[in-house]
Amino acid sequence: MLLRAGPVPSVYGLWDQGHRDDALAALARAAGGARPRRLRRLAGFAVAVERPDAATPLLGALPSTDPVRPYLEALLAAKEGRLHAAERTAAQAPTRAARRLHRDLSGRLDALTWTPPRDTTDRDRTTDTRTSSQTRKRIATSQNFDDGSSLAAARAARATERDSVDNFPKESSGDPARVLHVVTNALPTTNAGYTVRTHRLATAQRAQGLDPHVVTRLGFPVAQGARDPLARRQVDGVPYHRLIPWRLPRTAREALDANVDAASELVGALRPSVLHAASNHVNAQIALALRERHGLPVVYEVRGFLEESWLSRDASRDTERDFYRLSRDLETACMRAADLVVTLGTTMRDEIVARGVPAEQVLVLPNGVDDAFLQPLPDASALRADLGIGPDEKVVGTTTSFYGYEGLDTLLDAGALLRDRGRPVRLLLVGDGPERPALRRRADDLGLGGLALFPGRVPADDVRKYHALLDAFVVPRRDERVCRLVTPLKPLEAMAGGVPVIASDLPALREIVRPEITGTLTFPNNPDDLANTILQTLYSPETRQMQGAARAWVHEERTWAAGTALLRDAYRTLGVPC
Repeated sequence: MLLRAGPVPSVYGLWDQGHRDDALAALARAAGGARPRRLRRLAGFAVAVERPDAATPLLGALPSTDPVRPYLEALLAAKEGRLHAAERTAAQAPTRAARRLHRDLSGRLDALTWTPPRDTTDRDRTTDTRTSSQTRKRIATSQNFDDGSSLAAARAARATERDSVDNFPKESSGDPARVLHVVTNALPTTNAGYTVRTHRLATAQRAQGLDPHVVTRLGFPVAQGARDPLARRQVDGVPYHRLIPWRLPRTAREALDANVDAASELVGALRPSVLHAASNHVNAQIALALRERHGLPVVYEVRGFLEESWLSRDASRDTERDFYRLSRDLETACMRAADLVVTLGTTMRDEIVARGVPAEQVLVLPNGVDDAFLQPLPDASALRADLGIGPDEKVVGTTTSFYGYEGLDTLLDAGALLRDRGRPVRLLLVGDGPERPALRRRADDLGLGGLALFPGRVPADDVRKYHALLDAFVVPRRDERVCRLVTPLKPLEAMAGGVPVIASDLPALREIVRPEITGTLTFPNNPDDLANTILQTLYSPETRQMQGAARAWVHEERTWAAGTALLRDAYRTLGVPC
């Protein structure tokens, strides 16, 4: 009841429209002389939008005896990543909401301090002679199960459980090796870089004769509000399995255990040869628990670093927060417990090795493209007209998720500079995310008007139509640790279509953009340098040569077919019959 209705509706409206400074100013005005009930609601709003700078003085203005104050203080501490302090504060609060929060926090801490089970399986990990040294995995000393049984015996012991489930086809001798990808979310419900990588990887594996299946996190997509309760969907021949319970567990630890139980039933039915979990650690935890039950090898695909992404979303956060430390420790433990770690680039590999994972156990499987992206770009004249872009207007932009670290504000500022110099370009920002309202407001404040276009999120099949509109694809990521580490997918897709790429000069982006060869690099967080680089890219005669070189490089080295061939070799080192 606390946060259902706002004390000052204009505060909520201003915030939702991206007028955040105005919303916080209205919040401060509303707090002047407010009674406790009103202060609670104002503080509740500041906590909900994760603005501790606004919430702290409002909470301090509440009487120390106010029964709701400890609950809000605990909620704020939780959102700031101070989980232990939040749990202690919630335990002392007298309200029912605080008791629920205490239960939730205890479950989160329990899940975050989970210890990966020891791998006691006895696998024949004879390395295939065709496996390259780059993908060869360290052969561990064979061990037996604690009860002395072999892997085959452990599988036989679960035969009754598996045979009782007949909803899915069983793998038999001579069938292609079955891979079960354990992921957070997936197509067709969620269309993002994460889900696209999952699907491209699975379809490439299918084309190479493997039998990939995908299973999503417990409750997806119904728990996210989608009215799609089907237990199985199929996209381009790839089966997507959903684990939809009658009722969602109450805490993170209960959800983890329930997820393992539900996924275990699916594993018994599908009988995969390998479990391939993708970030974050929850999926790795599920796969490692399934390894203990079913004796299957586990691949952990590290697509990002959860704690670094969390840190980047608020400048007030630091590496001493419980959430950061516990998440980092758990991610590292999952990496070290997995049979093989897969990641996106050499910068990420170096980070993983620095955490204690042997280099020979880490395979770089870069982002890639499929053959469709290497075809000529489609005719986008109709879309150009629909968006009101003139035939002679230059267009620069991007397709991405709208988070602060993407640096899209720098692109808007660069667009304003070009307009002021009499060299205007249209800015096309395709995508969605929490920063979209603020970015639209920034475009308005800069007076960009129709120069800045925000068409929203578009279906994956339509992305190339928007590529066809672009004279340059811009990746203006900020100079933050998460951006220095993680290599994005979207620039490769643009390069495959022959769209020139401009990117911030960061280690992860240097892995795909070789200066003046496959693209152009700019100083991050620098609108003036970005504006100059945009002009150089649009009008330099060398740009066409870079377009051709980038497209050829993607065709030769960054296709899903090439990447999954390396992965298949790595699977063989785990004893997977492929």
